[in-house]
Parts: sequence; C-alpha cells; structure tokens
Amino acid sequence: MTLVLQGKVKLVVSQPIINEYHEVLFRPKFSFQRNSVEAFLNELQRAAMVVRPSEQITLSPDEADNRFLECALAAKAHFLVTGNRKHFPFLEYRGTKIVSPAEFARVLLQ
Repeated sequence: MTLVLQGKVKLVVSQPIINEYHEVLFRPKFSFQRNSVEAFLNELQRAAMVVRPSEQITLSPDEADNRFLECALAAKAHFLVTGNRKHFPFLEYRGTKIVSPAEFARVLLQ
C-alpha cells in the first residue's frame, strides 16, 4: 500500500477482489480491529483503479483466485503479485507475469 500511495505502483482491483479482501480480513482468526480493516479497505479503494473484467477464467485450482487473473487481464497488468503461488501453477498468463511479493520487490529494485 505504501508504494501505491507513493505512486510507484498502480494497484488494480475488481469488485470481486474487494469483496474477497473484505471477507478474508474480517475472519475471526486474524483478530483485526473492525475499524482498522474498514479504514484499510476504504484507502485501498480510493488508491486503486477498479476494473470490470469481461472474460471469465477457470485456470486456477482455487476458483476464487481466477478473479485475480480476470482482473489482471482486464487491466493489461504487467504483474500479478501473490503470496499463493500454488494456485497459479504458471509463471505468466497472457502477458502478465505472476510473481511472489519478494520477486516483485526485486523487480522494483532493478
């Protein structure tokens, strides 16, 4: 988020991704304070570009992760950054490189 707010990285999301973030961040196992999560999600939506994917993708073994591929495709994103590489068993999808946060950090430092 810091890089997004500094204008160094463009964050792109879709409504299904925002919905998933909302659901995940409010899970009791994380014990995040409700007002902190709401503030974060509001900031995320203000800082991000929201796209409406028009193509449905079913490549990921985790159906919900297909929404990230759809978003990346709609945004013509250079990178899809994920800590969950096992659900993306390929290194690239239609011009979008799929990288871990550490790999993305290395790209930014080049």
